[in-house]
Amino acid sequence: MFESFFLIAGPCVLEGDDVNLAVGEALASLSARHRLPVLFKSSFDKANRSKLASARGPGLEGGLQALERVKADCGLPVLTDIHEPAQAAPAAEVADVLQIPAFLCRQTDLLTAAGRTGSAINIKKGQWMSPEQMAHAVHKARAAGAGEVAVTERGTFFGYGDQIVDMRSFVRVRSACGTPVVFDGTHSVQRQGHAGGGTGGNPEFIACLARAAVAAGCDGLFLEVHPAPATAPSDSSNMLELTALAPLLDDVLAIRRALS
Repeated sequence: MFESFFLIAGPCVLEGDDVNLAVGEALASLSARHRLPVLFKSSFDKANRSKLASARGPGLEGGLQALERVKADCGLPVLTDIHEPAQAAPAAEVADVLQIPAFLCRQTDLLTAAGRTGSAINIKKGQWMSPEQMAHAVHKARAAGAGEVAVTERGTFFGYGDQIVDMRSFVRVRSACGTPVVFDGTHSVQRQGHAGGGTGGNPEFIACLARAAVAAGCDGLFLEVHPAPATAPSDSSNMLELTALAPLLDDVLAIRRALS
């Protein structure tokens, strides 16, 4: 699953088939064009929203059905995050990769439940965690029986709400954890609490950070994309517009060729 450079992409939260499949079809086309492994990512539940009234998604049952339709219609493997140990087994019946959210990356019961499924797991690095501390999260998942494990860097809190990406992190995580290291270019530009108490963002920095991370040696990219981010029910302020993905991929793959 994580053997070569790969892309994890999709809308933040699952929406209707019109959005899910439009994104999936665009990703499948880019995958074929570049011969690039692409995983469709979307969440069935956003359980860690800033506000009680924030949109959360279709829930476990409806969300897994939506992911199954993406797999069937677009031919892409799918990734989704889980927030509770009881979600691991049913999610693993559909998802090719289970994701542990950054805020939950130290939750032992969640990591071991995901590991017991034998699935591949992507662990998001907590915004307060050092690269070396992630080795413990990886060990929990592997000890429980996880398949392949990857760690995703999504920035470190700096001051009040801003996040900074330390480009040394890719080398440090890989050395400490022995895993591929993914760069999350969209959550790294979030600004917590800057949108009326919710999460804001600076999407204009996504491309430059992604190019820098690839130059620094990341093993894959994580980019939340949407046909019309302003209309998205979740993370509208920091997703990449779908039409901007193709030129960004051209750039990062050219960087990788230059480094090889």
